[in-house]
Amino acid sequence: MTREGEAFRSDVVVPVPLDPDRPRERGYNQTELIARPLARRLHLKQGAYLLMRTKPRPARLVLTRKEHWDSVRGAYATRKGLRVDKLRVLLLDDVLTTGATLDSCARARKQAGAAAVIGLTVARVVRGWSPTGPQQPETDSSRRNQQGATSILRS
Repeated sequence: MTREGEAFRSDVVVPVPLDPDRPRERGYNQTELIARPLARRLHLKQGAYLLMRTKPRPARLVLTRKEHWDSVRGAYATRKGLRVDKLRVLLLDDVLTTGATLDSCARARKQAGAAAVIGLTVARVVRGWSPTGPQQPETDSSRRNQQGATSILRS
């Protein structure tokens, strides 16, 4: 395996869990639906059971960047009695908005003993982009948030 390939090697695919009320409202968890075939294709275990959301999501659907980071800080944990010692976790989310969710989940995985956490998303929100209007320039603070999330996920 190449050095670059080795950097992305994983032992398990872990989808970001939803607030427990969301799958009941929708009837499904979209990230789990993506994780199953991905894990099969990569010949990895799918570990949805390894991570849980411990704080409910805010009632408001649209949050500022700061509110989003605050709402997910400490919102994820390893299920009691489960260890991920030395596992290389491929953490999967559907959409990267601010990086806050992946950051919080990665911290929970690392605290549980994961050797590495690699974040993967299917899509990314481009701040200020709209199909009906002009794109607004990215700010230094949004760029720093993105870089901070990336550094956590690569550790």
